[in-house]
Amino acid sequence: MEEQKTLVNDVAAGGYNSSDMPFDFVEEGTQTVLICEPDAAVREKIVADMKSSGYRITEAANARDALKKNRFHVYDVVVLNERFDTDNPDANDLLSYFEALPMATRRQTFVILLTERFRSSDNMAAFNKSVNLVINLTNVDDFAAIFKRGLADHNAFYHVFKETLKKMGKI
Repeated sequence: MEEQKTLVNDVAAGGYNSSDMPFDFVEEGTQTVLICEPDAAVREKIVADMKSSGYRITEAANARDALKKNRFHVYDVVVLNERFDTDNPDANDLLSYFEALPMATRRQTFVILLTERFRSSDNMAAFNKSVNLVINLTNVDDFAAIFKRGLADHNAFYHVFKETLKKMGKI
């Protein structure tokens, strides 16, 4: 946990560097995704699925890179392998970072956890890990369909909440 605090604080204390910005320009209404996946074959499959769904893609090289990119942009979707840049999936710096975000910021991002330990669409595991959707790596070929269903459920659940925030001028 101390290492996570150090990494997050390290990145937060860093000065402004325009190369850390993930996009020069994002047109209004464009959906963005940050992919944190160490396996090249899995990453390519997810990138292809997300591009075909119209998302702008950013790929992180490591946890530090992902945190730097999150400093300047709130992603619509984050796809995070629980073993990304760590040997211990229970001590994932990025997962801890998203868990600690203020709720107003966190609700703007749909976090998908890629795992070998939990079943796809396991709502209790998602709740326990503070993510929106769990996808088992054995189901990566069905990533697009699982994501589409999970996002639809999420949007239906938060629809009234988001509409109320819009009416109040909060978003």
